Amino acid sequence: MKKLYFYLLFLLPALGAAQPAISLKNAIDTTLANSFEIKIAKNTVAYSTVNNSFGVAGGLPTLNASVTDNESVTNVNQQLNTGATIAKSSANGNTMTSSVTAGMILFNGFKVFATKERLSRLQKQSELLFNLQIQNSLAAVMAKYYDIVRQEEYLKIIKTSLDVSQKKLDIITERKNVGMANDADYLQALIDVNTAQQVLKSQQLVVDQTKVDLLQLMSRKNYYAYSVDDSITVDTSIKLENILSFLSQNPQYLSSEQQVKINEQMVKEASSLRYPSLRLNTGYNLNRTQSAAGLTLLNQNYGPFAGLTLQVPIYNGNAYKIQKEGAEINLETAKMQRESLLNVLMADAVKTFQSYRTILEQLKSQETNIEFSRKLIYVVMQRFQVNQATILDVKAAQSSFESTGYQLVNLKFSAKISEIELKRLMYQLGN
Repeated sequence: MKKLYFYLLFLLPALGAAQPAISLKNAIDTTLANSFEIKIAKNTVAYSTVNNSFGVAGGLPTLNASVTDNESVTNVNQQLNTGATIAKSSANGNTMTSSVTAGMILFNGFKVFATKERLSRLQKQSELLFNLQIQNSLAAVMAKYYDIVRQEEYLKIIKTSLDVSQKKLDIITERKNVGMANDADYLQALIDVNTAQQVLKSQQLVVDQTKVDLLQLMSRKNYYAYSVDDSITVDTSIKLENILSFLSQNPQYLSSEQQVKINEQMVKEASSLRYPSLRLNTGYNLNRTQSAAGLTLLNQNYGPFAGLTLQVPIYNGNAYKIQKEGAEINLETAKMQRESLLNVLMADAVKTFQSYRTILEQLKSQETNIEFSRKLIYVVMQRFQVNQATILDVKAAQSSFESTGYQLVNLKFSAKISEIELKRLMYQLGN
């Protein structure tokens, strides 16, 4: 038992320190399942699908039933032409009216069909915006995931620089102990170590907060420590002509096309208001009046009815004309917005691709530079150990290594962000 307790005492901290890993695929799958933005867009699709019906457009018959029952107490004073007189106070009376009516639009300038087509276009637009939201959510999660990788790469660079500073302090401490180093170098070495440690803590905070941001994008309700198990690898096979040829199929652009078609139907709806409308009405009426006094004690009539209602607009202050002109202006605006959006998408695609290609070219030379900076630190530390280099030489080599490392990581991250944006424009994220 003592041995078991001993093993548990030392193993439990190690087990508690273990962190679950989140891969990019895990992050994407979780986002697709939990994202509030995606769920909201999905509900919008569901609403527009339910709303897309001939009933909402006004093309189906309507059926209504109504009952009215009134009780009354009246004073009756009647003189009939026969000479008879009827006088009664507080006479009870009852009037009941009930009906079942049905109606259907037979013609209203084809407004029903225009409205139904508009509802169908709205459904199609919501589906496109749903797909766009999926791509936007995936792009945001991927960018944040690789941002974590970038911040952890910064952390590695800082740790390496801290190791150099610590080794430099150890060497100076040994020299100082034998009287071969001055206090100034020793104090500077201490400052360098302390500064690197503070920078390391600050960078660890950035990593932790970036991980919280990723969990928030994944719509996770609990926040916990985890690790990422990926590196920044850039796809170098993207071609500009492929991007530009696909922009007309981009969900955002297709959504703007649907808006044009929606506005076209709104013009037709406004035009239909100037046409005559014909409506079929039918139903069944029951009217019953009963009184305790008076000439008529009971009056009851009932039966079916049917008829047509023709309504012809003659003049209404040019309201219908103004509505049509407003709808036509909105249609022209939607067309210009569609063309403007395509122009913006093309410009963004070209600029992003230019940045993407330039960064890829820079990466090659920067990877060489990082190798040179690593060798430089090694050589300078070797010379410093045998007292052939100064503390300033070491700091210069460290600064060069950190700067070169940061530049390399930033270039990789920028290239990856450009790749993500280009694939988002081509609707290829998650494929």
